[in-house]
Amino acid sequence: MPIYTFENTKTKKVYDDMMTIAEKEEFLAKNKHIKQLLTTINISSGVVGMGSMKNDGGWNDNLQRIADAHPTSELANRYKKKSIKEVKTKQVIEKHRKRQQGKK
Repeated sequence: MPIYTFENTKTKKVYDDMMTIAEKEEFLAKNKHIKQLLTTINISSGVVGMGSMKNDGGWNDNLQRIADAHPTSELANRYKKKSIKEVKTKQVIEKHRKRQQGKK
């Protein structure tokens, strides 16, 4: 069962609770003063020193497909394969953006 983090909006108390998805939905419907907080996922396997994770080829391919679908995202900046034209275009845009900021 997953562990969810909740906040009581009346008391501002933050706490964790373990329940099924169905139980969570019912709990939130009955308790309007409770809201679920989004937290990061803790991953403990596949760690390669200094906090970086080792990704296999399949996962990298998946990240690349997501990046291709969202070309302006931060993920695209890291994983999208870029053509020479895209790299040069981005450099020119950044150059002109810096010039415009300098004029203000």
